[in-house]
Amino acid sequence: MQRKIHILGVPMDLGQNRRGVDTGPSAVRYAHLEARLERLGHVIIDEGNVAAPNPEEHVVEGSGRRLRAVSAICSTLYDKACPWLDAGDFALFLGGDHSISIGSVAAAARNGPIGVIWIDAHSDFNTPESSPSGNIHGMPVAALVGEGPESLVNVGAPGAKLNSAQIVQIGIRDLDAAERERLVHSGIHVFTMRHVDELGMAVVARQALERLRHLPRLHVSLDMDSLDPAEAPGVGTPVPGGLTYREAHLLMEILGDSGRVGSLDIVEINPILDEMNKTAELAVELAASLLGQRIL
Repeated sequence: MQRKIHILGVPMDLGQNRRGVDTGPSAVRYAHLEARLERLGHVIIDEGNVAAPNPEEHVVEGSGRRLRAVSAICSTLYDKACPWLDAGDFALFLGGDHSISIGSVAAAARNGPIGVIWIDAHSDFNTPESSPSGNIHGMPVAALVGEGPESLVNVGAPGAKLNSAQIVQIGIRDLDAAERERLVHSGIHVFTMRHVDELGMAVVARQALERLRHLPRLHVSLDMDSLDPAEAPGVGTPVPGGLTYREAHLLMEILGDSGRVGSLDIVEINPILDEMNKTAELAVELAASLLGQRIL
């Protein structure tokens, strides 16, 4: 099915302390994202980037200043994306760190309930009180369900954008201790890597869709550290034991087959740590699998 796809870069690495993911949007574009999707028959509109300051401009004045900057950037993302999503177009957001999803999910949820499939090594369900690092890229899921700093919770519109029954997480394998307790009691359905190992990715993907069957539209948030570092070395927080190349492609293919996905995040690519742009090239391949690329 031909889609009109808007691409928006969000070159922000304010949500964590390791520099480099701000160049992720450029790396993905350099890997021929637009051409790859055009070959599938889609109409591509590259909307450029949201302006984002360097972390050095905000760290020096404390975490509160950085929090305000992240909230402001996510709000700008929201304002840009809402007209595209209101029109029924597809939105593809290139991070940047995973805190950009506070804005992208808020925009996707503006016109009624959505399901979110969060593909990640981490659950990103911390609040400032539970987080050992205080990094905002570990907090977007909490903010989206209404927990955490008001400036993050209220991006786009006041209050929670999701409830726990609207979220499925896949690939989880690295949790902070307090975060784990929060997640266990949250009601969010989590497929850890053990579930992927025991059930296989086809079963996990179909069960994820079944759990969200009551929701007409889906947003997919893909953190490239969900993949094993052997497949995707260019990420800021690599965790061994992640998704294989084929598991990731199969997941995207099955989600794409559902016909319900209307928006996608690709986040946490760090070209400084990559090998000849391998991680960005894989991200482009996975986006193509979600948007119609098939073997036959």
